[in-house]
Amino acid sequence: MVNDTPEVMNPNERLLSLDALRGFDMLFIMGFAGLVTSLCALWPNAVTDALAAQMHHVSWNGLTQHDTIFPLFLFIAGVSFPFSLAKQRSRGSGRSRILYRIIRRGVILVLLGLVYNGLFQLDFATLRVASVLGRIGLAWMFAAMLSLFLGPRMRIGIAAVILIGHSVLLSLVPAPDAPPGAEALSLEGCLAGWIDRQWLPGRLIYGTFDPEGLLGTFPAVVTAMLGMFTGEFLLAENGEGLSATEKTRWMAFAAVLLVVVGWLWSFAVPVNKMLWSSSFTCVVGGYSLGLFALFYYLIDVRGYRRWTLFFRVIGLNSITIYLAQQIVPLRYASDFFVGGLASKCGEALGNVIYDSGYVILCWLFLYFLYRKKTFLKV
Repeated sequence: MVNDTPEVMNPNERLLSLDALRGFDMLFIMGFAGLVTSLCALWPNAVTDALAAQMHHVSWNGLTQHDTIFPLFLFIAGVSFPFSLAKQRSRGSGRSRILYRIIRRGVILVLLGLVYNGLFQLDFATLRVASVLGRIGLAWMFAAMLSLFLGPRMRIGIAAVILIGHSVLLSLVPAPDAPPGAEALSLEGCLAGWIDRQWLPGRLIYGTFDPEGLLGTFPAVVTAMLGMFTGEFLLAENGEGLSATEKTRWMAFAAVLLVVVGWLWSFAVPVNKMLWSSSFTCVVGGYSLGLFALFYYLIDVRGYRRWTLFFRVIGLNSITIYLAQQIVPLRYASDFFVGGLASKCGEALGNVIYDSGYVILCWLFLYFLYRKKTFLKV
C-alpha cells in the first residue's frame, strides 16, 4: 500500500530503506565487485569491459561506481543521525550526554580503522594512521556536532564555505615542495599531499599522498551533513503538509540539482575522490541522495519490502563484514568449499565460481548473525 498521506515521521520508526541501501552499498565491498569483474571476463567486449571498469577506482580524476561506495556509506550514516538524535532527546538525554556519545562513536571508528590497518602488529614505524573508518568517524563526528549545536541555515553556510574554501585552496596553493611544472591539482603538486607529509602521522598509503588524509576530511564532513539534512527533511515538522511521495520528489529534485552543480564545478576543479574535491562531494552527494530517494520510495512508500532481506542482512552488520574480511580468513574458508570445483574449470569460469562462493559465504556468515540477532553497533 502506498503511504501517500501528509506525515511527520516517527523518530523511533526504523527506515528499512536505509538498512537496505547500506547493504546494497556494502555488497560491492563484500566481493560483488570482483564477481562482476569475473563475469565480465567470460564475455569480453566493449560493454563488459566498460562495466568491469566501473568495479575499480579511477587513478586520479574521474568517477566510477566503485568511487561512490565510500561517500554513499558516509551519507547513509548522516541520514541516520537525526533519527538517533530525536530518539535520544525523547528519552531525556541532555546535550552534554549526546555530545559524549557523538565523540565516543567518532573515536571508536578511528580506533577500529587503526585495528583494520594492523595496529596489533605493533609495527608503529609502518602503521598507516589514516583509514576509511577513521575518515567516516571524524567526518560524521564533526557533522553531528554541528547538527547538535547549530541550526540548518548556519550549517548550510558552513558547508558552502568548506566546499568553496577547499576548492580555492587546492586550485591556487600548490605544495611548497612540488616538483617544477607540477600542477596544483596533480598528485605530485597538490597541497593535500604536502599537508599529510608534514602533519599526518604514520605511513602514507601512496608514499607521498594518502586519499584519507587531513585536508580531504573537511569536504567529507559536508558529505555527512548532506545526509543529515536529508534525515532532518524526513523528520521535519514543517513537512507535515507533504506526503511521502512528495518528499521523494523533492529529494529526487535535490539530487539532480547537486549532480548538476557538481558537474559545473568540475570544469574548475575536477571530480576527484582521492582529493574528495568539492565537485566530487556534490556529484556523489546527488548520487547518494538519488539512490536513497529510490530505495525510500520503493520500500517505505510503496511497501515493496520482501526483496530487501538480502540487503538488510548485510546492512545491519556493515562494520562487521568490513572488519571481518581483514581479520577473519574468509577467503581461505571460501577456497575450502569451492576451490576444488574452481580448479576443475578454466581460469575465467573458475574465477566466477571462486568469487561467487566468497560472496555467498560472507552473506551466510552475516545471515547467521542476523538470525542470532547479533549486530556490531558503534
